[in-house]
Amino acid sequence: MKYSAIQRVCLTVVGCSLAAAIDLAIDLSGSSPVRVSVNMDAQARSSGGRSGGGSFRSSPSRPSSPSRPSSPSNSNPSSGGYQSDPYGYNRGGGTVVVPVPVGPGYGGNTAYGSSTDGVFILGLLLVGGVGFALLLAYLAARAKSGDRSGFGAASVGGELDNNTVTVSKIQVALLAQARAIQTDLTRFSLEVDTDTPAGLYQLMQESILALLRSPENWSHVLASSETVKSREAAEALFNQISVAERSKFSVETLSNVGGKVYQRDFKPDPEEDPASYIVVTLVVGSAHDRPLFDKIQTETVLKESLQKLAAIPADYLMVFELLWSPQDAQDSLTYEELLTEYTDMAQI
Repeated sequence: MKYSAIQRVCLTVVGCSLAAAIDLAIDLSGSSPVRVSVNMDAQARSSGGRSGGGSFRSSPSRPSSPSRPSSPSNSNPSSGGYQSDPYGYNRGGGTVVVPVPVGPGYGGNTAYGSSTDGVFILGLLLVGGVGFALLLAYLAARAKSGDRSGFGAASVGGELDNNTVTVSKIQVALLAQARAIQTDLTRFSLEVDTDTPAGLYQLMQESILALLRSPENWSHVLASSETVKSREAAEALFNQISVAERSKFSVETLSNVGGKVYQRDFKPDPEEDPASYIVVTLVVGSAHDRPLFDKIQTETVLKESLQKLAAIPADYLMVFELLWSPQDAQDSLTYEELLTEYTDMAQI
């Protein structure tokens, strides 16, 4: 196909522009995480960071119970093992024959078998019946009061054994004076292995601690905690929250999800207003059967709710995601952008 001179010039200019704007380098060597670096001259509102992992599909990890040693079924008595036939009724092999008392009473005592045995058995039945009735009343009282801990939880089904899941979100806006939190969250996200339950739990703990260390910079908050009856519904709700928050970023300059790390270079707009706010979002999927907190509108309740999240047992944590913006320390989030992108946040 022949092109005119003007068309050739236009194609050359477009090709050179694309080549100068995008510098893609993908490192796929060995087992190292995948890293992508993209140079962008973006007129971006704000950069964003994202890290996390986990799955609703598998049950939360719990310490495995010690296995019981199996006893040998037919050990040799001379070897010191368990002797399955101590009286020699099966010395010739085959079926084991066990002597059974014959007659109305054991050992031929008719009176003992007919009266004393009957009273004894009747007493056992009465005691067992009363004990069973008391147990049922105890479990019914616990179920009515909503107490699922202790012995009752093991009987009616614990939170770790059902499909009920709670998805919680805490979003905090901080004043720009708390810029150190950007560096901390970036460091946590790069150092922690988000592909393991231990690493995911550590990331959640460190992120919460970073927020708790800067209460003087808290300015706005938004929180929700919702319990759903199936893991599929929990996964859909979690993904909905994650996508909604990520859509507020112009570009994700750092991502570490499931152990795969992606980084992008970012050039802030030189005409952008000075930085005013940093927004940190925590999204947690846990095995709880009830919401972890209600709406948060005060600094005191925010602190209590963050501490409650930090106190989640490791085996209850299923999925966790950390999102923060701006991720790049040179980037800014202005007051107007906070009002535009995070309209539901309440001032505290």
